Amino acid sequence: MKMRCILIAFNFLFCFSIYAGVPEKGDFLPVVPCPAEYSAGEGYFIFGPETTFGIENESQLRMVSDFVSLFRAAGFVPGVKIGDDRADVRMVTNVSLPDESYHLAVTTKKIRIEASSDAGFFYALQSLRQLLPPAVEGDGLDMAMDCRVPAVTISDRPRFGYRGLMVDVSRFFMPKQNLLRIIDAASFLKINKLHLHLVDDNGWRLEIKRYPRLTQVGAWRVKRDEPFPNRRNPERGEPVPVGGYYTQEDMKEIIRYAASRQIEIIPEIEMPAHTNSSLAAYPELACPVVDRFIGVLPGGGGKNAEIVYCAGNDSVFAFLEGVIDEVAELFPSRYIHLGGDEASKVNWAKCPKCQARMKAEHIEHIEELQSYFMTRMSSYVKSKGKEVMGWDELTNSTLPEGAIIYGWQGLGKAALKAAEQGHRFVMTPARILYLIRYQGPQWFEPLTYFGNNTLKDVYMYEPVQKEWNPAYENLLLGVQASMWTEFCSKPEDVEYQLFPRLLALSDIAWGQKNRKDWPDFLKRIDGVLPHIKEMGITCARSMYNIDHTVTPMKNRLSVELSCIRPDVEIRYTTDGTEPDASSLLYTAPLTVEGTTCIKASTFAGSEKMGQTLSLDMSWNKATGKKVLTSNEKGYVLTNGIRGSLRHTDFEWAGWYDQDASFVLDLGKKTSVSKVRLGCITNSGMAVHKPVSIRLSVSNNGKKFVPAGEIVYAPEDIFRNRTAVEDAVFEGLDVNTRYLKLEMKNPGVCPAGDVREGQKVWMYFDELMVE
Repeated sequence: MKMRCILIAFNFLFCFSIYAGVPEKGDFLPVVPCPAEYSAGEGYFIFGPETTFGIENESQLRMVSDFVSLFRAAGFVPGVKIGDDRADVRMVTNVSLPDESYHLAVTTKKIRIEASSDAGFFYALQSLRQLLPPAVEGDGLDMAMDCRVPAVTISDRPRFGYRGLMVDVSRFFMPKQNLLRIIDAASFLKINKLHLHLVDDNGWRLEIKRYPRLTQVGAWRVKRDEPFPNRRNPERGEPVPVGGYYTQEDMKEIIRYAASRQIEIIPEIEMPAHTNSSLAAYPELACPVVDRFIGVLPGGGGKNAEIVYCAGNDSVFAFLEGVIDEVAELFPSRYIHLGGDEASKVNWAKCPKCQARMKAEHIEHIEELQSYFMTRMSSYVKSKGKEVMGWDELTNSTLPEGAIIYGWQGLGKAALKAAEQGHRFVMTPARILYLIRYQGPQWFEPLTYFGNNTLKDVYMYEPVQKEWNPAYENLLLGVQASMWTEFCSKPEDVEYQLFPRLLALSDIAWGQKNRKDWPDFLKRIDGVLPHIKEMGITCARSMYNIDHTVTPMKNRLSVELSCIRPDVEIRYTTDGTEPDASSLLYTAPLTVEGTTCIKASTFAGSEKMGQTLSLDMSWNKATGKKVLTSNEKGYVLTNGIRGSLRHTDFEWAGWYDQDASFVLDLGKKTSVSKVRLGCITNSGMAVHKPVSIRLSVSNNGKKFVPAGEIVYAPEDIFRNRTAVEDAVFEGLDVNTRYLKLEMKNPGVCPAGDVREGQKVWMYFDELMVE
């Protein structure tokens, strides 16, 4: 029953019932991130109209005033007084505690908070806030609900000083009020750095008074309704209705709001690449060899993304120094992030100015020209009293002195190249902490790209790996979740991707090393997520959805179902009806021997928790049969499940930049009249149909005889779309055991394609035989 109550914590009444009994010694504490040390007491401290807060100074007054305002919906606001030693809740400075640490002691009569800094006091109040009923965050609190917190003693401290969130406001412009709401939720989770990606090809988002065209032109793009990777570049003269930017007054407000919540805003001014937005405003800053229209990009840009600042033009550096002047003055942060990632050198190699620069500076390799560029700008940033940050591509050449590197590629290991040279670094590995990736079974998720970074993947991440040189750990500032917004079209889209995964990030950034406890974390977020929802933030429920693996096995199919939450039941049907709490309980893989529709959902008691997974397995002569191929995903070709429009949904077998082939073993000579093969096109990701598909047959698996060929014209292969299409061989009249299919890769995407010049993926799914 206790487990059931926890699982239904998204319902307020059940969430509130967590507080109904007396806490037991050593019981879990519904706080995220997990405190370093705590022990539960007995009973509760109850806030009411007579409750008083005793504080020491004006700084404490500001944060306590925000805290006591939470009770306004209940009809009262506790009193706050400087120097009241007899108050019910006391804030006491303890200089022996490290910065950001705090000690919180709650009894039935008193609350005492000790810290050495404003940050420590603020974080203690956030823990106290999480222990209150979630309704304090909204308008649902009333006097009938006890505003109480359990008796507890907490001694807490962060593992890392850098606990970061990056929000990309360039690709999708996040309105100010929505950004403030994310700041509030992030600070609630003790995140202390907000890295704003203000500049990219898709929009310049910060007013620079010296260069007004940066926002007059660079903040606006054409409207394209296709998914981000499929969007074609702008044409000269097209309307540009999509965009927005922060005035300097807007940004000052955002900075003040964040600072009052112990969050430092770190600006990123990208260079030398990802700069089509500024180059659209000031095209003279591009290399003179660029011969195409430069506009703010609505999508990936293809060849246009290769247009970067000219490294041989001194006007570029004067321009960027002018930008840095205003950024350095506007942002109190000690850091300025200069980007430095994914910089194409195509135009630099052809540009006479860049070549002259290399000769004058005795630069032999073009990668070192980027080092010259970044070092020169880093020196200017440091002259403003700031420290420089950059992405891990900076390790491809000589690093600017003192630069802090963000490890992002793959598992972020490139940052260790910087650590080897004594540079500090932050881990934000794309394969785990890029929150643009799918957070659950892809069939249920909004379209994005790449693979899955589930809530569990984020939570289980340990930034310090066993194979590291021990010295690296001392250079690791901390961790960051990075939210790229290519696929977001409204603020709720961003929030959906952030929550609840941001809770896992806060736990790994604050929580102590070697204390992973996945079931305990789930119980804790069940208590804290209702607070986030009451703040008006959209939260995903992907953690309740079901993953599946269907594997051919001796002419049958083995169906495995799983959920990252171990505390739910999976209930299923096999007749196509919707499952309910009385449906069959999944306990072991299912065996399927014919056309079947399995539907499954997760349940907590009688409540359905996730979306319904529907596996419609249509049988044909190939289903369950063995596929001979070197591709490890070859089994999906005969597992009875059709892949979705997401080629990364684990139901497609892919081949990159190579021809493909596989052999189907029907087990015995079989009459064949039709063969159908599923193909997917996703132009934006350079996924295309083959040039040709050749079908051959054999009775011994060695000598194959041609049985048919399908050829696709280039205009069909590279038509801009996302679609699943079947290649069909009809009118066959063969009696054979083996079918061989050979697919010819089309090479590279042609000129004018949205992925011009990129190598091609081919993906195939179900092989169907009649």
